Amino acid sequence: MPKQKPALGRGLNALLGTDGQLRSEEDARALVGGIFELHVSVIKPNPFQPRQEFHTEALESLAQSIEQLGVIQPITVRATKGNEFELISGERRLKAAKLAGLEEIPAYIRPAKNAQMLEMALVENVQREELNPIEVALGYQRLVDEYNLTQEDVALRVGKKRSTITNFLRLLHLPPRIQVGLREGAITPGHARALLSLPDDRTKNRLFVEIQQDHLSVREVEQRTRILSKQPKKTKKTTADPAVYITQTESKLRKTLGTKVRVKNTIKGSGRIVIHYYSQEDLSRLIELLARSD
Repeated sequence: MPKQKPALGRGLNALLGTDGQLRSEEDARALVGGIFELHVSVIKPNPFQPRQEFHTEALESLAQSIEQLGVIQPITVRATKGNEFELISGERRLKAAKLAGLEEIPAYIRPAKNAQMLEMALVENVQREELNPIEVALGYQRLVDEYNLTQEDVALRVGKKRSTITNFLRLLHLPPRIQVGLREGAITPGHARALLSLPDDRTKNRLFVEIQQDHLSVREVEQRTRILSKQPKKTKKTTADPAVYITQTESKLRKTLGTKVRVKNTIKGSGRIVIHYYSQEDLSRLIELLARSD
């Protein structure tokens, strides 16, 4: 017959010292595979926890439920070399249990290496949809960076398609302002993926503001990104050489008025026209010509 797992809390006192800690690593190995009531003081937080935000209202609500019904699903821990326990998954339940005033919490004890710690914490949170998109992306990135895994390896470990892993990792290329928006739920991952197609951060940030102000749907954002991506880069308007333009104007006026004309232009675009005359009669002639032009 297969060996029966210890019942909840049964036999634990025989392996723990008076301080509530394990007396030896052998005792720790003896606990693996069982569910026991552990004192919350001997459970260390998971250093590989991908979740970074815990909403106070949600924790308080869970704490009230725990006060009434207890912790229905045990947390998962591993026994460490320091004769303590390290949380693998269930940090939200542990926090709520402490908030509810519980001194002990049911815990499933299993062996786990560091890479497995991150994987299990990540998988549990992703399956429960408790992580925001940036937390998920950072968790995947840690698996890639710290354990030299390919995106295909990550996909196999967390039970997702490779394209899903790629799409989450791409979110980390968004400007910080937009990543904060994703964390806070200001936009959806669909909006964020549409923004990724834009050529520069300035355009991404501008459209990010428009999404919130105009309550744009993902499809509307995709339409705008297609338009913005196709727009040619702004180039300086090509205008004629100012010196050439002034010379041509002077020549035209000289032919019309029959006298020397100077056009003086300023940097701001304003200026003056100087018409030369050589006698009183010449002045009268010019005045008559200019009057005709009215």
